[in-house]
Amino acid sequence: MTQNTAELDGTPVRPNRIIAVLAISGIVVSLMQTFVIPLLPELPELLGASVGDTSWAVTATLLASAVAVPVVGRLGDMFGKRRMLLISLVLLTAGSVVAALSTNLAAFITGRAVQGLAAGVIPLGISIMRDELPKARLAGAMALMSASLGIGGALGLPAAALLADHADWHVLFWVASGAGLLCLLLVAATVPESGVKSGGRFDPVGAIGLSAGLLALLLAVSKGADWGWTDPLTLGLGIGAVVVLLAWGAWELRTPQPLVDLRTTARRQVLLTDLASVVFGFAMLAMSLVLPQLLQIPEATGVGFGQSMLTVGLVMMPSGLVMMAMSPVSARITNAKGPKTTLMAGAVVVALAYGLGAFLMAEIWQLVLVATLMGAGMGLAYGAMPALIMDATPVHETAAANSLNTLMRSIGTSVSSAIAGVVLAHVTVDFAGTAVPSRDAFQIIFLIAAGASLAALAIAAFLPKRAAEPEAAEPELARVAA
Repeated sequence: MTQNTAELDGTPVRPNRIIAVLAISGIVVSLMQTFVIPLLPELPELLGASVGDTSWAVTATLLASAVAVPVVGRLGDMFGKRRMLLISLVLLTAGSVVAALSTNLAAFITGRAVQGLAAGVIPLGISIMRDELPKARLAGAMALMSASLGIGGALGLPAAALLADHADWHVLFWVASGAGLLCLLLVAATVPESGVKSGGRFDPVGAIGLSAGLLALLLAVSKGADWGWTDPLTLGLGIGAVVVLLAWGAWELRTPQPLVDLRTTARRQVLLTDLASVVFGFAMLAMSLVLPQLLQIPEATGVGFGQSMLTVGLVMMPSGLVMMAMSPVSARITNAKGPKTTLMAGAVVVALAYGLGAFLMAEIWQLVLVATLMGAGMGLAYGAMPALIMDATPVHETAAANSLNTLMRSIGTSVSSAIAGVVLAHVTVDFAGTAVPSRDAFQIIFLIAAGASLAALAIAAFLPKRAAEPEAAEPELARVAA
């Protein structure tokens, strides 16, 4: 149930403040994903390491996020969402300080991994909104919080590029640590602790099993192109991931208090929304991977525009701003027609953006148009997904269910990165003895992403027209369990 009078230390808290603080925290956490991008070409020289080794600055954050999100979500349901939100922000701040102080690769990767442990902030924030906000405010607030993942990513790139061009690279992470500390203080002062807690015992076997399976899967996907897709290590990790995740699933179905309630997850609405999240995660990263490379490839190749990272960030920025602007639109459509309609509308707009992008690559303004359309579609879709999840999930499982949905997006982005990397590496043209991605490579990726968006549309078409109340679904769950 949704509360209408949130209190913090006996003082009523205004919903607008809760929404603003949680959304800012989500944006700051998502900034961490793109803050390092302008540094990647320079990290080998800055840290005295190889290109392959410095790529772990991204991989470590991805792996840490995958492990942290489902665990933090379950702990939030059990012991308090605000408490776990504060812990996540402490980790974000601490990881940023470690990265800011680092002078070698090991310390830097450690800081990036600790930053990744804060990825649960967004699903925790959505869950707190469900517990604390009036129902009339919930759809718009959730849409904004969910979209913060893309908003922070789009806004962080130009900010990081500007700082990297005019200051020592350590300043980036001092700024990140300051932002994390500010969010920590704002949450402590503004966000109340929810009275909705499931209690119970934590499932350490489930946590270890899911973490091991995800680590193996994401390592195989993210490093397969570097190691070779037929390399014994890649194949071993892939097979190991399947075996471990199957064993984990069997354990979760037997244990009385699982880390992830797979029976709830198997409900049609939750399952289809999670599958759509994988596809949208794929589509979102395709834009983030393709546009920067297309803009930065030398103009002499006849493919790219030879622009700086700052220009890349400015081209990407409209997508984040439009995502933010679309949050209330997403909420209005959801309130009037249901989240299924909103999700389908988002899929159509994203497919249109990528379809146009496959043929509009001649001018920078065309790329800005594509990025803007992409932001509009993602704003609609990201706003609908938490509404779909929570309409079909018991209130005491809110954080865990939202965390799993966020994890599905991360898996989609990892697969997108792998597929895009293969295409860009193999569909090339020769430029002064160096292979660079051809225009065909970018068109292929755009068309694949457009196809993925249409697949999300097809998945969304099978969602129920109107969500069933989770409490009403409990008898059905009992029958399934029996």
